[in-house]
Amino acid sequence: MAELDDLIAVAHEVSQTEADAATTALYALPWLTQSIEDDRTADRFTRWGRSTVIDENVGSAVLSRAAFEALHTLAGLPSAWPVGNAGLLHCYGYLLSLTPTPYGMKRDRWLDGQFARTLTLAADHFIPWAGDETLLARADAAASGILSTAEWAWLSTIDGRMTQVGLGEEREGVRPLAYAVAPQSGMQPLLVTLFPIAGDDRTRRLIEGQRRLRWNAV
Repeated sequence: MAELDDLIAVAHEVSQTEADAATTALYALPWLTQSIEDDRTADRFTRWGRSTVIDENVGSAVLSRAAFEALHTLAGLPSAWPVGNAGLLHCYGYLLSLTPTPYGMKRDRWLDGQFARTLTLAADHFIPWAGDETLLARADAAASGILSTAEWAWLSTIDGRMTQVGLGEEREGVRPLAYAVAPQSGMQPLLVTLFPIAGDDRTRRLIEGQRRLRWNAV
């Protein structure tokens, strides 16, 4: 797949340069820069909360600082390394991540088709260079759908901030998970992330037993 080869090549390039050069390098992926511009114009990033690129499973950044800064520059969003906009990072940033995690590469949720199938969508639904909608728009719709129709759902308050977790129906041993966190006390939760997770009882017990921010939320 030529688009995937181009994505990996650019990911390597932006990981080895400075922010200004990284911003220029991202224009080699016109579907990416156009998607970010469309999302910026449509004000979609405001529906997402904050996230760190320091992954809780890896213990280090899963995205280079240059890529992190370049993405926020293109999106016109404020950031304070390593904390930035969750939608920008979990959608477009994870596409550029070169860091393996215990669950595979961060981009796999968008590219391998498994997550889409758990939502009874076509396997290529989240392929970011295909389709009429941006990846962020598709992710927003999926996350909102999971949270509103979850088979298992949790609402809790952490440090005065409301958090929301939703687990969708299990398919092929996997459930879709969506997570949202309020930016401040008294505010409604904003989307943080969504991904496929093992659909067994251990997953539910883990979520029920956790009373802290999870999945790289800040």
